[in-house]
Amino acid sequence: QVQLVESGGGLVQAGGSLRLSCAASGGTFSMYAWGWFRQAPGKERESVAAITWSGGSQYYADSVKGRFTISIDNAKNMVYLQMDSLKSEDTAVYYCAATTLRVFPPNRHQYNIWGRGTQVTVSS
Repeated sequence: QVQLVESGGGLVQAGGSLRLSCAASGGTFSMYAWGWFRQAPGKERESVAAITWSGGSQYYADSVKGRFTISIDNAKNMVYLQMDSLKSEDTAVYYCAATTLRVFPPNRHQYNIWGRGTQVTVSS
């Protein structure tokens, strides 16, 4: 029943910032963890960041650590990914995902629900 919709993607110059939003609808009470993934053409989908429902635990891929910040607003049923100091290597389709499984961080196969993605393009 839960549906996720990403927004906030676009074109940005290297060194710039974007904030991605993930809006959840249909009820999110049973979701344990939320995450952001990205997939560049010809590459595997990779985990970027994850957060538990309470915000108490966070995970970041080494490639984005220190530059990206994941956050959650349960009152608004929203998950965000603040992306700073963007690099051309960050260019990809970014997906929001959620899981009922009580594992952290979940791998890509452990997420139950996925959004359709939003394109992020970083020009060099």
